[in-house]
Amino acid sequence: MIEIDATDRAILRALTEDARLSASALGRRLGLSQPATWRRIKRLRDGGAIAHTRADLDLAALGFGVTVFLGISLAAKGRVSLSDFERAVSAIPEVQTVQHVLGLYDYRLRVVARDLSDFERVLRRRIMTLPGVGAVDANVLLSEERLAGPL
Repeated sequence: MIEIDATDRAILRALTEDARLSASALGRRLGLSQPATWRRIKRLRDGGAIAHTRADLDLAALGFGVTVFLGISLAAKGRVSLSDFERAVSAIPEVQTVQHVLGLYDYRLRVVARDLSDFERVLRRRIMTLPGVGAVDANVLLSEERLAGPL
């Protein structure tokens, strides 16, 4: 675990809002020089506090108007390798997230589709045919709000 101070937290908050900020712009915002800001960002990356820098896509603008969360229970625990299931489900392009969870389900998936008919096709032809799939529970996303993180 990397130790962070108030300035590091401010950097992380700012980059969470806009990962495109340059070290120079970020430094101006926080009252730091560009080199000092760059060194802090590098230390945060090297220490693992910043794992990735990704684009946040607008799925609806790209034609994916439906998001569904699936709870998957495997039918034959022990007979199906978890890694085989994870590899197979991760190969489905519409599956955005695969989470191995503890509780009512074995896995939680975030699936995007163009519309409900497209989701039904993905569910029937791709997800339900995966090895070991037993019970499936679906929740359609109505709206989503991103809350600030713990920093």
